[in-house]
Amino acid sequence: MDRGTEREAPPSRGAGGGAVEDTAVGRVPLAVVVVDRDGLVSHWSTGARRLFGVPKEDAIGHAAVDLLPVSGVLPEEQDVTPYGTYADYDGLGPGLESSLDGGLSYPAAGRARLTVPERSEAGVPPAEGWGSDRVDVLWWAYPLVGPGKERLLVLAADTGGLRPDDPEHDMAYERIAPGFALHTDFPGAQELARRLPEILPSMSVDESARIVAQILELGYPVLEFSQNDRVPVTPDWGVPRRAERRARREQAARAVAEGLPTPQEAADDAEDLEYAAVREHLEFLNEVSGRIGTSLDLTRTIVEVSRAVVPRFTDVAGTYLREQVVAGEGFPDGVPDTTTMWHRVALEHTDEPGRWDDVVPVGEAMPFPAHTPFFQCMTSGEPVLVPRISEEMGHAIASQFEKRDIRPLITNRSMLVVPLKARNVVLGFMILLRHPERPVFNDMDRVTGAELAARAGLVLDNARMYTYQENVAETLQDSMLPVIPARMAGCDIATRYLPGTLLGRVGGDWFDSVKLPGARTALVVGDVMGHGLNSAAMMGQLRTAVETMAALDLPPAQLLRNLDDLAQRLGDSYLATCLYAVYDPIAGELHIANAGHIPPVLVRAEDGRSELLDLPTGAPIGVGGVPFEAVRVRVEPGDRLVMCTDGLVEVRGEDIGVGLAALSESAAHPAASMDEACDTIIRALNVTGGRKDDVALLMARLNGVEPEDVAEWRLALDPAEVGRARSAVREQLHDWGLAKLADNAGLMVSELVTNAVRHSHARPVALRLVRGDTLLCEVEDDDHELPNLRSAGESDEFGRGLRVVSTLAREWGTSRTRRGKTVWFELTLPRR
Repeated sequence: MDRGTEREAPPSRGAGGGAVEDTAVGRVPLAVVVVDRDGLVSHWSTGARRLFGVPKEDAIGHAAVDLLPVSGVLPEEQDVTPYGTYADYDGLGPGLESSLDGGLSYPAAGRARLTVPERSEAGVPPAEGWGSDRVDVLWWAYPLVGPGKERLLVLAADTGGLRPDDPEHDMAYERIAPGFALHTDFPGAQELARRLPEILPSMSVDESARIVAQILELGYPVLEFSQNDRVPVTPDWGVPRRAERRARREQAARAVAEGLPTPQEAADDAEDLEYAAVREHLEFLNEVSGRIGTSLDLTRTIVEVSRAVVPRFTDVAGTYLREQVVAGEGFPDGVPDTTTMWHRVALEHTDEPGRWDDVVPVGEAMPFPAHTPFFQCMTSGEPVLVPRISEEMGHAIASQFEKRDIRPLITNRSMLVVPLKARNVVLGFMILLRHPERPVFNDMDRVTGAELAARAGLVLDNARMYTYQENVAETLQDSMLPVIPARMAGCDIATRYLPGTLLGRVGGDWFDSVKLPGARTALVVGDVMGHGLNSAAMMGQLRTAVETMAALDLPPAQLLRNLDDLAQRLGDSYLATCLYAVYDPIAGELHIANAGHIPPVLVRAEDGRSELLDLPTGAPIGVGGVPFEAVRVRVEPGDRLVMCTDGLVEVRGEDIGVGLAALSESAAHPAASMDEACDTIIRALNVTGGRKDDVALLMARLNGVEPEDVAEWRLALDPAEVGRARSAVREQLHDWGLAKLADNAGLMVSELVTNAVRHSHARPVALRLVRGDTLLCEVEDDDHELPNLRSAGESDEFGRGLRVVSTLAREWGTSRTRRGKTVWFELTLPRR
């Protein structure tokens, strides 16, 4: 029985402190009016016709402000309540007028008396106890949002039906006021929410559900008799009519005169017990609902569900979930069977600490045989009630636990197994046990357990979906970000990426580093504006394009120009900022171009001073038609370059200059390592939970290359120079203590110099050795055609040179330069 939706209104207190019997009497028809975005009435219920005296055909399509008497002429007599003047004017009031004008984004309610002279003319009988021209009205107005045409829902009621029989109690009647409350504040909350569409106009299920959701969110309409005494408005709002109540009183009086129990007395005890039990279970479910689902973290949700039922509903609660749910994978398919693995993810109990932990430890995975109540629950999707676990059943259950006897823990206890379901698929189940001295689970407990499990299943599924989507997002993001080695030629690099936590974990920020000819390194940080998969996909395209163009050794400004052209060809929906720097460790120089990005910070090793580099800002990538400029900055060994995206320095409500200043200050802090330096910056700028944007951070320590680690030669376009090059390389390697590399290096240099001399046009061939973490050899000529690795036949005179290089080198490659091309190879240094 849902007494919460049809009960009589709670008695109010009169001036003398006694209870006022039947304060709210009679059913009160509701007037329901819907106003569209143009301010015209789109629904005018029968209750509206009765209350305001306007036929439906004269209301639909007309301006609501002309039909609803929001204000009017001042009445000759003003009514006085215990709170003063009842209304300042004849009308529903300025609150409804503001709602009709679209001036309120929150619900409004009021009580007023108005004159409706047309009520009698419209064939509507006057309300009992009132003249035909005066109406006491309660009203509620809800602003509506969404794709539908509805803009405002107005509920109104003539309160004449609430007037008490006894005029002495008019004072309590005058205190009645309309208000709003959480629908969950009342017993039978689910029933209230389910029946709410009955007072709405006829519309599609989706439209009705959307309006109901907004009403529940904004506040359920209630009658307030006092601060703590409220009655919800329902489709059958009110209590029996006076005539019905009078007949019941007469029947009770006759029973008393004849010495018989009244019908009410005969049913009171059982009904009160039933009502108390139902109310207790509803309160328990409401309490549980408030305690679970506070987070989308799957682990936390599991613990909340288990702890919510112990000890009030049960003494032991064990939660089991399917393997896919625990792993945060996709939705599990199919009906479970005897091979399905179930993970014990939580266990709560009121027994002495440790009693259950060794026998049934959390984290264990196991299948369940077909003869068990657990299998019956998981396959049927329905609760299974075992009033008492017999010794025979206890033995059958215990047989699943190898070398562990759980019979003392379960025998003679009452057990309820409830499925955790979502979308008609069993995600897991809960085993609930009560101590032998506690009342056994009954049918009402079975219903309560099923409702509890249904709510818990939805909460767990939400957490599962969130975990799954987070895993997918992180996998996608990780796959799009490069794995950057900690050491590049002449520099050390550390990076950090922190996904945004408010707008999704997939974003458009990225960083990269690219090996360039001449022992140089390209350093890149970019940010596609926006969030989500589209931004991440755009980021992936731009990052690949930058990496490809960097390998062509394009100057920074030209690379950004080409990237801008590409972005426009991809579409005009996205913009991106990008900072591109080329570090030359031999020349001790940075060559930087900027496309609308925040400037980098350079920390000088000499004095620890940090500075924001003054660069031409440039326009974001995708704007088009804007030139890009590059600048050269001298750097010394040990200087640090810090590049990041705006998510690191932007703070809502503050100028970005504040964040940039904090970045400069934190970047200058001494650190034992590059990773520690990055973490210092992250901590200093308080980049923790609740960020709106994702963050990309790249830090490079510019170590440079010492002059004694570089050897260069210029070779004439003469085949005899091949031998000189080979000898020079062997001699240099001996001087560097790298004699073990001399033979292979000499052979490969011979092949590359031979090709360069053969294909060069006018300029001398340049040969350079660089000793760093590896041995780098570069041969440059003025021919722009890149050589290709190809197979050579036994009788072919050419085609073997690059094959030799490919076989002997640790790594090799070719690239075009402004003057021609460079072919290079690397050899691993021997261990000392």
